[in-house]
Order: sequence, then C-alpha cells, then structure tokens
Amino acid sequence: MDAHSEPFEGDPGLFGPASVTWQAHGDPVMWIAGIRALYLQALHPRAVRGVMQNSDFSKEAWGRLLRTANFVGTTTYGTTEAAEEAGARVRKIHRLLSATDPDTGERYRVDEPELLLWVHCAEIDSYLHILRRTGYPLTGAAADRYIGEHRVSARLVGLDPDDVPGNRAELAAYFEKVRPELAAGPEAREVDDFLRRPPAHPLLVPAREALWRRVANLAYASLPPYAHELYGRPGPAPAVVTRRLRLTGTLLRCVPARLRWQLPPKHILRAMSRLGPGSRPAPYKVGR
Repeated sequence: MDAHSEPFEGDPGLFGPASVTWQAHGDPVMWIAGIRALYLQALHPRAVRGVMQNSDFSKEAWGRLLRTANFVGTTTYGTTEAAEEAGARVRKIHRLLSATDPDTGERYRVDEPELLLWVHCAEIDSYLHILRRTGYPLTGAAADRYIGEHRVSARLVGLDPDDVPGNRAELAAYFEKVRPELAAGPEAREVDDFLRRPPAHPLLVPAREALWRRVANLAYASLPPYAHELYGRPGPAPAVVTRRLRLTGTLLRCVPARLRWQLPPKHILRAMSRLGPGSRPAPYKVGR
C-alpha cells in the first residue's frame, strides 16, 4: 500500500501525503529556491520596503530565512491546527505593519493583497522553477497541481484563493502583468549585497566563501533575464545554469534523506511518526 491507498491514522494537515507539495518540499534544493525567491521578491519596491522599514534586514535576514523555512515546513507537514495557527500568526504580524513610499509620502499596509500576492507568487514560482530545473520529476500536469495546491498557503497569509494563480498559464500571466511595476531600488540592492556577502563570524568566512556564495550565485543565475537586467548583473548562459543546477541537485540528493531530515525542527520526521512510514515524501510518488 502507498500513501494514496493507506488510511491516515493521524491528521494529514492541509496538503497531505498524496499531494505534490508533500513530496516536493522534502527535496534539498528548496534552500536554493528560497534564496531565488528572496531575490525575486526584492524587485517589487512596495513589497521590499515593507520588509526594510520594519526590520534591520542585515541583522535579521538569517532569522527571516529560517522563519520562512519553518513556516513552509509547518504548513506542509504539520497538523491542520499547527498550519492554521502559523497562518494566523503571520496575518496578525502583517496587520500591525505599514511602510511609507519615500517619493509620495503615502503610508500603506504591508498586508495589501497585491503585495501578499507578489510574495506568494515569487515563492511558488521559485520553488517550482528550481525543482524542475534541477531534475526533480515534475510533469506539466504535476506542476499545475503544485501551483493549485498552494492556493491553500495563499489563504493562510490572508489572500482570497480565487484571486491566486492556479496553474502555470495563470502564473505566467501574472508575472507578465506585474513586470512594469518591478525595479531594483536601494532596498533591492541591500538584499543583493547581503545575499552576495552576508555577515559571518570570522571562523565561518571560509565556509561562506566556499559554500554560501556558490548557492547564492546559483540562485541568482536562475532568475529570469528581466531580473538580471534590473539588478544590472548578467547571468551565465541558460544552458550553463541548467547544467550547474542539475549537478547541484544530484549532489544534494546523494545525502541520505533520513540524515537531512534530522536537522531541526524535523517537520518531516514528525509527520511520518504521526502518519506512518507510508507518508514518507518521495519523488516517485508525484505521478501517482
């Protein structure tokens, strides 16, 4: 019996072991995808101002990345109650925050639907793009299912699911529509500077140079051409980027999953304990 036919003994959460999301989010390339998403999100001036004006980004960026990863892990593999509580916390924080447009003086809330939608779409596009480009087995139909499933995560942050792209065509149309609003302003430059050379303890500088910069450069290289143009730094030829992504994906997937999943907060192992071994995420289950 597999995850599709085996009855769940515990709460499967918002997505469940039969979803594309459940399988895909257990893949190690999600870290590269998360950095790509941050690069992309920073190109929306109003959205990135909401981050910069409400935090000290250079000091809080690591925490922000880890909180995002924890949110994705909780909403993917946690119980329904845990996922809903995580969404409620995010909505509560966003309701309290606002930002100011320096050109017009306009004060606006960071939970405006158009800003939440940009952040959501940049994340989902990045997750899907990196997964597929590193060789994760997602057909077009599975990719559409993945995008559609994440109308659930859009609802958690305060969006109306009906207003969120539900397949690749709708997602592409959204990006085409929003592109004129994108720019690499001073806030985006700050994000770029951090990702290229994040602060590190002197003892960790060698690791930053050897590992982090490679990952960040690869995430940047995977951005669409218009993003490279806005940032003013050309990327390598697409074929070269794809080759590097596939090699990186292959190397990361050589690390045993059980070893990777031991890292805190162990969302996947806790889900498997709750639902049984048949709920183990695996690429081969995507097409079932």
